Amino acid sequence: MPSTIVHNSRNEAKPSAKATGTFTGDVWMDPVLEGPGIKFNHVMFQPCARTYWHTHENGQMLKVLAGSGWICDKGGEPRRLNVGDMVWCDAGTTHWHGGGDDTYMMHLAVSHGKTVWHEEVTAEEYAAKKK
Repeated sequence: MPSTIVHNSRNEAKPSAKATGTFTGDVWMDPVLEGPGIKFNHVMFQPCARTYWHTHENGQMLKVLAGSGWICDKGGEPRRLNVGDMVWCDAGTTHWHGGGDDTYMMHLAVSHGKTVWHEEVTAEEYAAKKK
């Protein structure tokens, strides 16, 4: 199978779109590249916006490109993310990620395998990082 050459970091066949259904707040997704069992997306979270709890069949890599935000594994403490930070979420780890209280966050998300979405992250769970 030949290599795929990506001349830019944007998939023009799939335009940017406001994410709905599995996100709280204003979130924009910009598909970059999709291949067998893998998806690359730039994701822009406005302040306080976040994903629902979710898992990835074969894991997920995140790289923060702008702003700052949070990531939290189910049962764990939310951890701050800043520009340049990279995170690996192991296969099957239930987690959420999103923007900070007063700042946006944009990251590159590389999702391996199927994503399974769970319940919404409550305001109390999001606020837990302040304690």
